[in-house]
This record gives sequence, C-alpha cells and structure tokens, in this order.
Amino acid sequence: MVTIKSKQEIEKMREACKVAYLTQKAVEEAIRPGVSTWELDKIAENTMRANGAIPAEKGYPSGVKGVPPFPGSICASVNDEIIHGIPSKNTILKEGDIVSVDLVAYKNGFNGDCARTYTVGKVDSETKRLVDITKQAFFEGIKYAKKGNRIGDVCHAIGEFVKKNGFSIVKEFQGHGIGRQMHEDPGIPNYGKEGRGIRLEPGMTLAIEPMVIYGSDGILQLEDGWTIITEDGSNAAHYENTILITENEPEILTIL
Repeated sequence: MVTIKSKQEIEKMREACKVAYLTQKAVEEAIRPGVSTWELDKIAENTMRANGAIPAEKGYPSGVKGVPPFPGSICASVNDEIIHGIPSKNTILKEGDIVSVDLVAYKNGFNGDCARTYTVGKVDSETKRLVDITKQAFFEGIKYAKKGNRIGDVCHAIGEFVKKNGFSIVKEFQGHGIGRQMHEDPGIPNYGKEGRGIRLEPGMTLAIEPMVIYGSDGILQLEDGWTIITEDGSNAAHYENTILITENEPEILTIL
C-alpha cells in the first residue's frame, strides 16, 4: 500500500533526510586513496548517531530466514560492485577507483535514503562520464515526478536517458517508496513504459535510484549474500535521493 504522508510526518522525513545528507557529506570529505571502506562506514555511523539518528541498514533485515543481517552502516560498492558492498578493512580505495555509498538514516520513526558514486582521485574520462550520466538520469526521471503523472513516466525517462548514452540499466533492483519503513510501495524500476503504474499524489515520498553499468546488464551476487557485481567486470554507478511529491515540482529531501 502506498502511504500519503501528513504534514507532521513530512517534517519528520525532512529530519531523517537531513541527517542522511550530512552523512554523505562527511563520507565524501573522507574519500581519498588509502582510505578503507570500513573507515567510511565508521564515519557514517558516528555522523548519524551524533545527529540523533541510527544507521537503518545495519542489521537489516532482522530475523529473515536465509538472509544474513547486513553488517555495515553503509553499503560501500567499489568499481564493478553495483550495490550492497560490505565495508571492510581490507578494501582500500586507490587512485582511479569509484565507490558508491548508499546509506539510510533512521530518526524519529522515519527513514532518509540517498546514494552517491564518488571518484577517488583522478579517474579516466569514460569512468567520469558513467558517474555523471548516472546522476543526471535521476534528474531526468524526476522531471516527471509530478502530481497526476504515473510512476512509469519517471521509470521510462530514466531508462531512455541511460540507453541513449550507451550504458545499461540494472533491471533486477529498483527504487521504492519510503517512510516509516525503509522499503515501501511502490516499486520504482529504472526502466518502463510511459503512462503505466500508479498516479503520483502529493504527500508520497519516494527513493529514486538509477543503477547504471558501463558494459552489459548482466549481474552476479557474491557468496557474502549481499554484494551485487557486474557480470562482465565493468564499472557501475549509483545515484539516489528521497523525494517528496508536492502540488508543484518534486522536492528533493536529501539535498540541502
């Protein structure tokens, strides 16, 4: 069921999303060659807790048979890791890498979710283009995240923009509604047909998150039960914000 947030709930969403934004900024400032993804994880957790929030991803999901609880406070996915990379002391960032950081701050009963792909030092032009196109795909999508439009309009815009630029969309994972739960209805694929799906209404809060692969769209899951990588070994990028559907333009809650 898709939830419409009240004014009071939206204010609480703003608070959680502000912490998520501040946490991304703290992580971004620490990224450089020689830093481990474990260190980034600790920075993120400390920032969230200092701002009255907790890392919602840590220990997620709780008590689900066959699914190991996620051990980190963030997902830190390097190069060919698309999403759900587990932070590790052994994963040391080096010049030319890219690292996708996906995090969720939980505060006062609500979640704020955002992801960014960062470059580590200097990267080649094609890698930079992958990161830039992934980010722009989000903004192409939310041009259609308006009252009365359908969710498929957003999905279609993202997928077509990525395709036009010669990259591949991850089809097995998608964006989602968000609020009291990290993952709520509706599901938001990064591809689809215009005019399909539910109509957007003011008060909906959505996490829209293009996941883009430089090469082909095949993916694999590692034995850790979490990390998703590209099948062909090419790099991947991820960009996400929590947005609010309003009477007019969408509001991005995880950008201040």
